[in-house]
Amino acid sequence: MNWVRPAPPSEDKRWKIVDAAMRRMGYRRDALIEALHSVQETFGYLDDDSLRYVAQSLRLPLSAVYGVATFYHFFTLKPPGKHTCVVCTGTACHIKGAPQLLEMMEREYQLKPGETTADGRLSLLTARCVGSCGLAPVVVLDRELGGKLTPEQLRHWLEKRLAYDA
Repeated sequence: MNWVRPAPPSEDKRWKIVDAAMRRMGYRRDALIEALHSVQETFGYLDDDSLRYVAQSLRLPLSAVYGVATFYHFFTLKPPGKHTCVVCTGTACHIKGAPQLLEMMEREYQLKPGETTADGRLSLLTARCVGSCGLAPVVVLDRELGGKLTPEQLRHWLEKRLAYDA
């Protein structure tokens, strides 16, 4: 019996990008992580429809796809905020003040790691290490690296960034 490729979850033209990536990988089961990366890079996150589509396209159980998507820290199942703040929690950053940065985020923005503000403007994530230990504690705000930050400096940086949206 021949396998019939499933239809994309919607008419959104971005699915062509995802399809092209899976086609390049030959719709192989071992290309799951690459396929999920493609979806997340294209849409910003992995929703239920995209997980089902990848599972069907790669002929994998949905539970296996969901397991991989929830196991790896890089993948997110929720839409990101307009701005993303990643606090490094590696050893050097932890010793030099990452916990205080996270405390400030919770106090000032009511955010815990993995959450997005109710208005969708800011998401807070953590990373085990961003590879800039000499600059500890490190934060990556919208892909811009900031090092040797105090909670007050981070708050000021965030206020400045968020003010552009207001």
